[in-house]
Amino acid sequence: MSRRKQIYEGKAKILYEGPEPGTLVQYFKDDATAFNAQKKATLDGKGALNNRISEYMMMRLGEIGIPTHFIKRLNMREQLIKKAEIIPLEVICRNVAAGTMSKRLGIDEGEKLPRSIVEFCLKRDDLGDPLIAEEHIHAFGWASQAELDEMIGMTLRINDFMQGLFSGVGIRLVDFKIEFGRVPLAEGHQIILADEISPDSCRLWDRDTDKKLDKDRFRRDLGEVTEAYQEVAMRLGILKPNPSNPPTLSVVSSDD
Repeated sequence: MSRRKQIYEGKAKILYEGPEPGTLVQYFKDDATAFNAQKKATLDGKGALNNRISEYMMMRLGEIGIPTHFIKRLNMREQLIKKAEIIPLEVICRNVAAGTMSKRLGIDEGEKLPRSIVEFCLKRDDLGDPLIAEEHIHAFGWASQAELDEMIGMTLRINDFMQGLFSGVGIRLVDFKIEFGRVPLAEGHQIILADEISPDSCRLWDRDTDKKLDKDRFRRDLGEVTEAYQEVAMRLGILKPNPSNPPTLSVVSSDD
C-alpha cells in the first residue's frame, strides 16, 4: 500500500495515517536502542522479525478474548492497527527477578518471584520512564480506578497465557512490558492492548540453559541479537528452518 502521512516516530516503530478513519499503519524499524536511546544500532531484519512475532502474539491473545489494536499484517514490516489514545503508562509483569528489579531490590537475577508482580512506569523517555505507584496514577489522572483494574486483570491473563505458550517451546518468560490504549465506543470507550509483544519488549530465556533470547543480548553486548530473535520465531513456528540456508520468514498471511 502507498505510504501515508507520518503521525509519530518512536525508537523502534513509525506510525502512519491509516487507509480508513480510526486506523493506523505501524512500521517496524531495524533500529535497536537501549538505556533510553543512549545506545543505538541498526540490526538488519529485526523489524521484520518483530512484526511477525508481534502479529502472532496479538492474534493468539485475541483468540482468548484479549482486545488488541491489531487488525492485520500488511507486509513484512507493516501492520494495520486500530488508532487508540495511548494511556501514558508502561505496564510491566515480572515472573523472575532480572534487570532493574534485581538492581533495585538486591535480588539475584534469575530468582523466581513468590508470585507474578505488576509494576507501572510513566511513559516519559526524557525522565527515563520512572517507576510509579498506583497512587501517582490516581492523583494525576493518567487512568481511572476501573481502567487500572482492567489493565491489571488483562496483564495477568496475558502473563498466564504467554507463560504457557513459551514454556511449550522451551522458553522461560522472565518479564514483559506492554501498553494499553482507549478506543471509542458508541458509549464510552474500550481498553485495548497496544504497541507490540516481541523480544524487544519481553525477557525470554531458554528454559534449560538460561540463554537470553531477547533485547538483553543488545543491552549487554552478548551479540547474535537477530539470531536470538530468529530462534524465538522458529520455536513459535513463524520461521521455517531450512538446513541448507539461513532461516526465512514464513509467507503465510495473518488472514489464514
